[in-house]
Amino acid sequence: MKFFFKLSLYGLIYIAIILFFAVMFIVTADADLIKPNNSIDPYQVIKIQLRSLKQNDNPTKDNGIEQTWEFAHPNNQINTGPLDQFKLMIKGRSYMMLLNHLDHKVVEIKSSELVTLFEVTVLDQSKTYYKFNWQVEKYTKVGSLYDCWLTTIVSTPVPFGSSI
Repeated sequence: MKFFFKLSLYGLIYIAIILFFAVMFIVTADADLIKPNNSIDPYQVIKIQLRSLKQNDNPTKDNGIEQTWEFAHPNNQINTGPLDQFKLMIKGRSYMMLLNHLDHKVVEIKSSELVTLFEVTVLDQSKTYYKFNWQVEKYTKVGSLYDCWLTTIVSTPVPFGSSI
């Protein structure tokens, strides 16, 4: 009977170790970037990008910028990329307020079958509000991005006051 108890105890430890690594794998898999697909609507695209930028270095350094890049239209990527150059642009004076911002609000301004324009308000870490025009377009060329909504334009931010 003692041998059976020891074997069962070792078996439980073995199962606990397997479960631990399974949970770690699931957590790591959740850290993967969301890829564009045709089931993600324009509003969700903006929210995915903003939520990621709000926690830019979570779970890894510049993860928010990389997630934002995933939803950039290929033409936009040509104009702002490669990714390392895009990172520098987001970290620069024009867009740094997006990184680790405190809050954001997204309002749809105009929508058509192929283009949707949003007004995005961001409260940055210094508690200053900024407004952006943020436009997404449906990708119409054949390929893996076909029928996906992707960011084509993010305007220069306009500061408009403090929350204090």
